[in-house]
Amino acid sequence: MDAIRITTAGDGPQADMARRQRNYAIAMSIRTVCFIGAVTAGVAGVNWLWPYLIGGAIFLPYVAVVLANAGDSRSTALPLTGGGDAQRQLGPGSHGA
Repeated sequence: MDAIRITTAGDGPQADMARRQRNYAIAMSIRTVCFIGAVTAGVAGVNWLWPYLIGGAIFLPYVAVVLANAGDSRSTALPLTGGGDAQRQLGPGSHGA
């Protein structure tokens, strides 16, 4: 059986689902703000701003779905078998007090 580091262990199913739902809700909230901002900018006569906000409102659902379906990117590999980064290693200790 291969060794597994606790730091590379994935989240449980409930935590993973909560993370995905939170990411989706945040993206869709930004979409709602874009849509309301576009309507407000159109009524206020800010003609250069509303097309960008409408574009954001159109493309954010795609981004929200991609973010919600993105898996956990942590690796189960054990990358420190070759010695790791020399800058992060402890130096030799001193004998004496």
